[in-house]
Amino acid sequence: MSARENTLGRIRSALGKNASRTERGEINAYISQHLAGPRPQAEWNLAARFRERALSLASSVDQIASVSEMPQAVARYLRENNLPLQAVCWPEFAQHDWAAQGMIVTAQPANGSDLVGITGAFCAIAETGTLVLFSGRDTPPATSLLPETHVAVVRTSRIVKNMEEAWGLLRKEYPVMPRAVNFVSGPSRTADIEQTVTLGAHGPYRVHIVLVG
Repeated sequence: MSARENTLGRIRSALGKNASRTERGEINAYISQHLAGPRPQAEWNLAARFRERALSLASSVDQIASVSEMPQAVARYLRENNLPLQAVCWPEFAQHDWAAQGMIVTAQPANGSDLVGITGAFCAIAETGTLVLFSGRDTPPATSLLPETHVAVVRTSRIVKNMEEAWGLLRKEYPVMPRAVNFVSGPSRTADIEQTVTLGAHGPYRVHIVLVG
């Protein structure tokens, strides 16, 4: 018996319970169905709703027609806000012509000295204006978490209605769950000190979203 099974067994004994194999099978079957509870009506235009909610969370939002316009859109945002034209990015964006926009962009995870990180997103949630990102070799979380400015590129076709649909999409496309799933709802913030909201307390000061499509 493993230490885990031993510990759980003692807990069951203390509670006066001893689940049979049949009961465990029923429990596992119920969990595997991923049943969702009642949800409110959501008849919005997904991209418009996402933009509205993201802006309310202090993110900034731009929209472009195709991903080929992305380097220009990112460079424009950085220049307008007097931010560095040097960044790290996820590997999927490494082949873009950043130099033509006067930028130096390296495909590698961010470290403490990188001020701008450019990522994609697995999907986005219209109901809350939230980005969904997960960890992986080609999607390092550090690129969105460590820099002061996080630029996220989101295809409008990957905007879902709500959290339940986001989890459903993840289960459908990735039968084996990633090690970590991160939900990003605007810049990092805290109100621990005198209930005054401060941005950038535990992560980026800025979240800029570039919608594609």
